[in-house]
Amino acid sequence: MAGLAAPVQAGQAETPAFIFGVISPRSAVITAQYWNPILRYLTRQSGVPLKLKVAKSSPELAAMIQHGELHFIYSNYQFAPGNDGAGYIVIARPLASPSRGQIVVSTNSPYTSLEQLQGREVAFPSKVAFTGFQVPMDALLRAGIHVKPRFAGTIEGALGQMLSGRAAAAGVSAVIANAYAERQNVSYRVLWSSEEYPTVPIAVHPAVPKEKVDAVRTALLSMSERFEGREILTASSPLFGQPTSFGFVAASNAEYEHMHRFYRQRLPLPEGQ
Repeated sequence: MAGLAAPVQAGQAETPAFIFGVISPRSAVITAQYWNPILRYLTRQSGVPLKLKVAKSSPELAAMIQHGELHFIYSNYQFAPGNDGAGYIVIARPLASPSRGQIVVSTNSPYTSLEQLQGREVAFPSKVAFTGFQVPMDALLRAGIHVKPRFAGTIEGALGQMLSGRAAAAGVSAVIANAYAERQNVSYRVLWSSEEYPTVPIAVHPAVPKEKVDAVRTALLSMSERFEGREILTASSPLFGQPTSFGFVAASNAEYEHMHRFYRQRLPLPEGQ
């Protein structure tokens, strides 16, 4: 694709780096704390220099994916209409529980059903968030419930707005919300939960040379089998609410047809959303 830039220089180093863009439903600090040790490990094992890119916002990352500006991505934004044309190829995914979209309220909230959210403000991470906005908003629209979205930037931000009372409810990813609640020692109630969707995958732009892709994939898939890799995964896993035994497994685009089908069947958003 013409939109993919050549590998850029990593600081003052002579070796060009391949940009690894990631979704950031959590804070940028936690995202970097999680991914940087993993990418440093993959760089050493594969010989392919990888540089983390955390976009300023989810829509910015989605736009970069749409234009094919990233070499590797940890994202599901590439499955959305308009982004799928970039041709990113799924190569792996974390060995983690499937994802669900949820609509949640604080434990002391007076709201006990979706119908009671009619006309209320509901916090969401961003318009491009799949389980945090697209899935729960579609459920609300199918139920004839119209809410006033508040976009908080991240799932953790949406939870914060709900817990502080600035929003009546929040649209979230179940896995991320649960990890945040455990880390912050807070609780919430689930009003609605979606069906399961595959966990966010790692994908590569089709212009990346095959030998580079194969090297990174091999390092990913063997990470949990190597002592150094297991140590990094064990240290990183609590940040994302994953079991200490997690690693990465092979995956393909075919596993994500479920998401393509959702986008084909979803209801159109109200004007302005």
